[in-house]
Amino acid sequence: MTDLAERYERVTSQFTERVRAVPPSAWNNPSPCEGWTARDVVGHLTQWIPAFFGSQGVEFPAVPSTEDDPVGGWETVQVTIARALADPIMANKQVETPFSTQSLAETVDMIVTGDVFTHTWDLARATGQSETLDPDQLQRMIAGIGVMPEEVLRAEGMFGPPIDVPAGADDQTRFLGYVGRRA
Repeated sequence: MTDLAERYERVTSQFTERVRAVPPSAWNNPSPCEGWTARDVVGHLTQWIPAFFGSQGVEFPAVPSTEDDPVGGWETVQVTIARALADPIMANKQVETPFSTQSLAETVDMIVTGDVFTHTWDLARATGQSETLDPDQLQRMIAGIGVMPEEVLRAEGMFGPPIDVPAGADDQTRFLGYVGRRA
């Protein structure tokens, strides 16, 4: 398994654990993403990932609706991308993004793993689960967002306006504040 596939598996597994642990009564809880519920957080991922990567040749089976089966919807998307990363031809396929042209595996690492990572906290906060994020990915995200232009980071609502955090705040609190979440 490549480093990119391993990182995807580790980060998405942590999200999967939280998705599976959402009590049925908590799916409609508000999330830190303005106007979104816990179900909407999962729905966001189960919609944009198949739409984008399906257009790149990744074949997705029917993805269950998050209205009916948020766990099944997420697990279908997670497994499908994992299979694409395990296929050397698909993983190395060149993909054009607004940022660059790179392999599908690098694209997954850049946009899927990071989005799932951030939404892990959102889902946890919405449903009363552990909010602790993967420390290795946290360091990668801090390093990565520090080099992205503000207009790219804040475009199309990707991240909200930064929120001031206390001096001496830990790395997770600083990251969350930078991406517009109040820890």
